[in-house]
Amino acid sequence: MTSILEDLWFGNIEPQAAYLENDKHISKLLTLIDRNRDKLNDTLTEQQKELLEKYESSVKDFNCEAEEAAFEYGFSLGVRLIIDCFTRQRKITFD
Repeated sequence: MTSILEDLWFGNIEPQAAYLENDKHISKLLTLIDRNRDKLNDTLTEQQKELLEKYESSVKDFNCEAEEAAFEYGFSLGVRLIIDCFTRQRKITFD
């Protein structure tokens, strides 16, 4: 059995899917990335293509690790903010 946090991380729950799929700016950026990579790939030798693939794999691994750490930190920060709100003894009044 997985936790909700694990389900979010591993993509079993995808709250960002609708945002990313419908965001025109993101779509344009992805198209630009693909087009530029294809142009670059067409100019490289086989040895350079292998090196580019290794580079991209390393960048992808780094990004996955960084995204996971940022996700965990952001979630933890959100929980701490909620706890802080519920544990304060201040009485708030609205006039």
